[in-house]
Amino acid sequence: MNTDTAIRKQVLTREDLFFIVDAFYKEVRKDEVLGPMFNATIHDWQQHLEKITDFWFNQIFDTRVYKGHPMEAHVEFDKKMHYSITPTHFGTWLFYWLNTINTYYEGANAELLKERARKMQTVLYLKIFEHRPQKSHNKLDEPS
Repeated sequence: MNTDTAIRKQVLTREDLFFIVDAFYKEVRKDEVLGPMFNATIHDWQQHLEKITDFWFNQIFDTRVYKGHPMEAHVEFDKKMHYSITPTHFGTWLFYWLNTINTYYEGANAELLKERARKMQTVLYLKIFEHRPQKSHNKLDEPS
């Protein structure tokens, strides 16, 4: 989609957020690296999409609908992936997130979604790294 000529919307509702989350994960699931990781871990995609939409709804509209622990979930995900999550994975994740938002949305809430995701990728990776067993602390990026 050419965003120069497309009319982009404001992020105003939970439905807008669901659209972003759904479009984002459609791209992530096709990615050569991220796709297999997510597809092997998430078995109920509809439930996951709803939960992640609730997370972003909390972030943007200051609600309390999200029930979960994102730090714990990502630490556990890294463990299931044998401590192989790298900053490159988070960079790819962020690329898809920003691209999805930029394709369909604009305005203050779209910018806030992008800003929070940028901060979140750093915090989540640091938390993952902090919880790794000492012997895996040398896995900062892709294996040589």
